[in-house]
Amino acid sequence: MTAWIDDIAGIEDLEDAEFDASLVNELQEAFNRRKPEPIRFSTPTFKEYDSTELKGCGKNSFPAFSITGGACALNCDHCQAKILEPMIPATKPEVLDRKVRDLILLQDLQGFLLSGGSNRRNEIRYERFYPVIEDLKRDFPNLKIAVHTALTDEGGARRMEAAGIDTAMMDVIGAEETINNIYHLDRSVGDFEATLAALTATSMEVSPHIVIGLHYGEILGETNALDMVARHDINALVLVVIMPFYAKPGTFKTPETSDVGRIFLEARNRLPGKQVLLGCARPPGMHKRVVDAYAVMAGLDGIAFPAEGAVAVCEAIGRDYHQEHACCSIKIGADRTSGRSGMARRSCAA
Repeated sequence: MTAWIDDIAGIEDLEDAEFDASLVNELQEAFNRRKPEPIRFSTPTFKEYDSTELKGCGKNSFPAFSITGGACALNCDHCQAKILEPMIPATKPEVLDRKVRDLILLQDLQGFLLSGGSNRRNEIRYERFYPVIEDLKRDFPNLKIAVHTALTDEGGARRMEAAGIDTAMMDVIGAEETINNIYHLDRSVGDFEATLAALTATSMEVSPHIVIGLHYGEILGETNALDMVARHDINALVLVVIMPFYAKPGTFKTPETSDVGRIFLEARNRLPGKQVLLGCARPPGMHKRVVDAYAVMAGLDGIAFPAEGAVAVCEAIGRDYHQEHACCSIKIGADRTSGRSGMARRSCAA
């Protein structure tokens, strides 16, 4: 068996990449002990996607809607509401209903993400949209709906469940300083764990997110956040990486790829029986290619919008993969394209 650090050196898309050899060796040893399942490459239609290895979907089969348009009262330092900009605005329940039904009819909509900007307590007021969700789930039982919950309580979680939400997603923050300084919130780490507890007490699939480098690009609180997640019966953990591009200029640095890779390994080790996924947000360019290579080698179960070279890493280390045109946090089960070297792959749902 050859060393992975040598195997990936021959990948054209990674020829200028710098890898931490000791980390790659640790990943290889852990991988050989664990023998991970095939990795899922998720290409939802939140944004256009195309690579030399995988193709996106021309249909709007899994879009994201924002109930506040581009508005967010928190305006957190790391995001400044820019993450809402590419989402489809649906600021009234009747608008959401009409747009979803049109997409089901015209573009084979299989599900959608519902999101929005927070109020100053990091809460999103979805209540007036629940009757629409109930009607959509009644008329289209196979429609998959995921929601960014923000902070909520037991009653709020139960109302989401009753409306028919399939997947609940929230950020888990493990450091008080990050909550206060980055989110501008007078809330505690305990409030985030209380939300996680409320969500996991329902029948919804719960996919918490941890933002690596959320504290100005430094590693602070990520291990505590993993501790919190490990205490609850989640469906999947989604890891993302801070993107200084969205932040206030000069306030954030980009985390070292090796630091990110070590958190991947720690998360994989801490949650051996759970799905651990790499979500949409992470810095672009060579940083993304290296991070995605670490995710494949770490045995993560899925990557959203994989970088160039991710498929080649799978083939170099002997790991199978498949592609789905849905949010990484939710399995739609209708469009799976499997791959390994020489195997056929489709580009979009039929």
